Amino acid sequence: MKWSMRTRLVFLIILSTLGVAALLWREHTPSPAETLRLYGDVDIREVDLAFRQSGRLQTMLVDEGDQVHEGQLVATLDATPLREALAVARATSAQAQAQLLVLEHGNRPQDIAAARQEVAQAQALAVNSASEYQRQRALQDDGTSSLRQIEAARASRDAAQAQWRTEVEKLKLLLAGARHEDIAAARARWQAAQAMQAQAATALADASLYAPADAQVFSRLREPGSMVTPGTPVYVLSLRHPVYVRAYVGETDLALMQPGRKVWVTHDGSRRRYAGRIGFVAARAEFTPKTVETPDLRTDLVYRIRISIDQPDASLRQGMPVTVDIPLGGSGHDR
Repeated sequence: MKWSMRTRLVFLIILSTLGVAALLWREHTPSPAETLRLYGDVDIREVDLAFRQSGRLQTMLVDEGDQVHEGQLVATLDATPLREALAVARATSAQAQAQLLVLEHGNRPQDIAAARQEVAQAQALAVNSASEYQRQRALQDDGTSSLRQIEAARASRDAAQAQWRTEVEKLKLLLAGARHEDIAAARARWQAAQAMQAQAATALADASLYAPADAQVFSRLREPGSMVTPGTPVYVLSLRHPVYVRAYVGETDLALMQPGRKVWVTHDGSRRRYAGRIGFVAARAEFTPKTVETPDLRTDLVYRIRISIDQPDASLRQGMPVTVDIPLGGSGHDR
């Protein structure tokens, strides 16, 4: 059978295309002899979600298997006691602030004016008492005033002068205002009251529980009505991103484990190959964990490496055993 020129040309183009595809496939799919194979599993990354306050659970808003997003409200406590505590803290803070303002602003003009009147009255009484004493002494020469009357006049004079000095000192205190030490102590009491108010506000905010990251609810551990204490988990969240693979490598292959080196990850449940990169190499050796299936002896020392998966999907589940293929050609870094 003779082929036409067009048929031969088409046949040659098809052969060339298949040849190029085969070369590209061979370049991007290293053979087992060009690949270092390791075994590991997908890291389990979970968060025990708990309240920082004690109280009665009021609502549980998500269930096992639900997908939650960062910042999503997932549970609340009965906040009535916390709201009442915040109201008390606010009142205490306002009272302390008012006391501080009284000391800082000083005494009222009316109080100072009243004190001046008291000083004037005491002064007048002191002057009159002194005059009476002098009059009684003058009468003593005439014999019209007895010694008892003179002593009584002297005592009255001394008492009036002492009262006058007392009222003068009271006026000075009112004019001077509060001592710096008293103002500093009042300011410290107000700052302490403010701190207590902030603590009460934080406690009230902690009555609402939010998801810290995008995750899936793995376990729901409590139900509404339960009493919880600080740190008691109410949910266990399985984090979705990023996805890490944990594997182990022997000392002879440790030089190949440069951070950033590209690897391929597969698992038995899917034919997809996941691209990943070495991101962490342990600084010390450890014995091979029993959960890792390798052809080496269990007692061999290995180094743990962590691989970050570039584009994971839902089929790559935490705790799943995986196979890691590390191409040996080149330096292992993308250029």
